[in-house]
Amino acid sequence: TTSLSMSSSSSSSSIPTQSVFLTPSLAKSCIDTAGGSPLYAYSLDKLHEFADNCLAFPHAYGLTVRYAMKACPNAAILQTFSKKGIHIDASSGFEVRRAISAGIEPQHISLSTQELPDDFAELIDMGVKVNCCSVSQVERVGKHYEGKNQKVGIRVNPGVGSGGFSSSTTSFSKTNVGGPSSSFGIWHGLVEDGTVPDLIQKYGLVVERIHTHIGSGSDPQIWQQVAVKSLSFCSIWDSITTLNLGGGYKVGRSPGEPTTDLQEIGGPVTEAFQAFAKEHGRELRLEIEPGTYLVAMAGALVSTVQDKVVTTGESGHTFLKLDAGMTDVLRPSLYGAIHPITVLPGSGDADDIGDTTEPVVVVGHCCESGDLMTPKPGAPEDLEERPLRKAEIGDILVMDGSGAYCSGMSTKNYNSFPEAPEVLVSESTGEVHLIRKRQSLEQIYENEVTVSADLL
Repeated sequence: TTSLSMSSSSSSSSIPTQSVFLTPSLAKSCIDTAGGSPLYAYSLDKLHEFADNCLAFPHAYGLTVRYAMKACPNAAILQTFSKKGIHIDASSGFEVRRAISAGIEPQHISLSTQELPDDFAELIDMGVKVNCCSVSQVERVGKHYEGKNQKVGIRVNPGVGSGGFSSSTTSFSKTNVGGPSSSFGIWHGLVEDGTVPDLIQKYGLVVERIHTHIGSGSDPQIWQQVAVKSLSFCSIWDSITTLNLGGGYKVGRSPGEPTTDLQEIGGPVTEAFQAFAKEHGRELRLEIEPGTYLVAMAGALVSTVQDKVVTTGESGHTFLKLDAGMTDVLRPSLYGAIHPITVLPGSGDADDIGDTTEPVVVVGHCCESGDLMTPKPGAPEDLEERPLRKAEIGDILVMDGSGAYCSGMSTKNYNSFPEAPEVLVSESTGEVHLIRKRQSLEQIYENEVTVSADLL
């Protein structure tokens, strides 16, 4: 453990004076627009930039980009991508309905889910494309549409996976969704041994799409290998016209961390599609489903330092307590994920940025020892000091890389803290627009039902 130090650092010039897209004044404008902190801010400029990168993904015979909406499901985000021509990947029936409510056309939505909703047939009849992710899902869809030549997709577990917090391709990891330790998709052996093909034939279904996805933050080389293997599943049914290779592209949130080069990984996959066409006489359309890549670095959590605590001795630390925490960004507590952090003056005036730094531990506002914003990398149980500009109570703290799996995967309402608002920022014009209001206290418990006092 680093001993307590309050001295200035000679490397203070290397500490950023603004976040990825928020200057001190723009961060203050976000707080003013949202009616206080904490809040989530999204850069419209970066959403467009990352969307253009994905739409330029190499392909041989056509491309559909689907946004994995679970990463950040706000309607304004969905509508921004839809306007760019990006379709939607939904992970539950509720996400499908939410996307439709946001104005997304049903035929532009694909559903791959761990829990097939009871109303799956209604969604299919509306035009939603469903990928069967288990044998029982094939059975349920098949029984409903028996003999009707209903088109379906099949999600296959290719036998290996890859996630950003594990180097193993077969063992369990919270970010690995392929291999024998993962429940996602139909085990490849059941596709290859005739089990699934027999069910497809039994119910008269038509397989039009193979889907694979191996994890979040996956290794690019493993992703390429799985892409090639996935093509072998497409040879099982002559009716297949599309191969969906999922997403999971690694995004470097902090300096020095690599970000997947989409052009680099897409080239060999394009060649594999061409080889398949030459051998089988079918030109397959490519689908990809980025989530993190599209929104991670386009979003930031904007919070305020509401307290500062010092412990002394060899194991002492300086703690910055935020008005946010695991209720807003769960990834550090869940995965030991590292997010870039920038301290900005509470005034919003760049002239007030100091040049003194100090090593601090940043923690959240929950009555929970695990509410830690600066864990050791990949070790959510261990804290780590971070050199930041010296902060005072009332200063602004921005946690970048919070666009994906933060607002949509928060532990909101723990300790009865309300859901934070969201704003959309135009860097080019400096305008800030509210896209979700802060939840009220009454909204937290409005679904509770009063019972008779005699029962208590």
